[in-house]
Amino acid sequence: MTVAIDTVRLIGRVKELGATGRDEAGRLCRVAATDADREGRDLLCGWLKQAHLRIEVDRIGNIYGIWEPEGASGEPIVMGSHIDTVIDAGIYDGCVGVLAGLAVIEAMQQANLGPARPLAVVAYTNEEGVRYAPDMMGSLVAAGGLATDDALAVIGTDGTMLGAELARIGYAGSREPGFLRPHAYVELHIEQGPVLEAEGLPIGAVANLQGISWQRVSIGGTANHAGTTPMVMRRDAGVAAGLVIAFLDDLARRTQDAVATVGTIRLEPNAINVIPSAAVFTVDLRNPDEDRLRSLEAALQSFLDGLRDEGYEVTTERLARFEPVTFAPEIVAAVEASAAKRQLACRRMTSGAGHDAQMMARVAPAAMIFVPSRGGISHNPAEFTTDSELIAGANVLLDVARRLSQ
Repeated sequence: MTVAIDTVRLIGRVKELGATGRDEAGRLCRVAATDADREGRDLLCGWLKQAHLRIEVDRIGNIYGIWEPEGASGEPIVMGSHIDTVIDAGIYDGCVGVLAGLAVIEAMQQANLGPARPLAVVAYTNEEGVRYAPDMMGSLVAAGGLATDDALAVIGTDGTMLGAELARIGYAGSREPGFLRPHAYVELHIEQGPVLEAEGLPIGAVANLQGISWQRVSIGGTANHAGTTPMVMRRDAGVAAGLVIAFLDDLARRTQDAVATVGTIRLEPNAINVIPSAAVFTVDLRNPDEDRLRSLEAALQSFLDGLRDEGYEVTTERLARFEPVTFAPEIVAAVEASAAKRQLACRRMTSGAGHDAQMMARVAPAAMIFVPSRGGISHNPAEFTTDSELIAGANVLLDVARRLSQ
């Protein structure tokens, strides 16, 4: 029997959700546990109800739509992602995975299919980590990697507490995170990178995901007059930070598959005519190989030790650390088989970004399906994937979910 996604409905929902949660300037800012996030959650729950799914919300705010057709038993096949966004976001990141998962269930319902297992779609809380750290929080808690009470007590960048904000917007659920243990987890996502588009490929079978190391580095120097202090007598924290940035850039270029980013930096006292007394910046290191990731971290610490020897005060704070993930080979192969059956060119690939699937891989076989991102752009209003590419990915997700639920 040929079963296919309802193209018009899926694309319409992607656009409607993308129009929800915009600020006064028209920017999409559906940041976790804000009023805008509530608008998106309410819209999603309305669609789950239309599909006659049982809706469950756990204590961390993860939303589940569960389909338990007659005769189905055992642990469910779970599909999903997230609907929270960064500030001034595009409309596809995360949302495609949630809405495609719902579309898969609706397609199977429409075709009167009787899967042997239940199916569920999930929208995880605070995947982006913009307001509350760490990112991928909802799936991390669901996988048992972070205690629920600790996550709910996290204070955000605006001084709010996550638990209180979830209650305020009406999404502090009663179920314990992890109550729904997947038989398998599959996530459709835009690539957020340039590889598929550059190679003219519509489908990526994601076989593994990079390890991620986040740190905050603080360097203390000595403030002094910018005009009267000779260069040889300075202890300039800004210069020290610049040396670290240059070192990391060179290190990543010399290390296989590595990337390194200093995404935020703050100088004190931040005055044009004062030598900086302090520099505080973040370091994002990534590599799909754990040994190489550890090597990057060790090299950074050795370089920072050298700055200490030169008289700088250096401290580091671990913000997040996730080991590389290898996805379930049998699900990756199922993605490839579906692509081949549908005559869609496909390649195995590594995800450079973190995703909820890496957390769920701790508790169940998991894998991801990528579709192209024009120009590799994401976290940006210019983020774009064509309708035909989205539908191709959703239909592959449908094939994989059908196979796993038999």
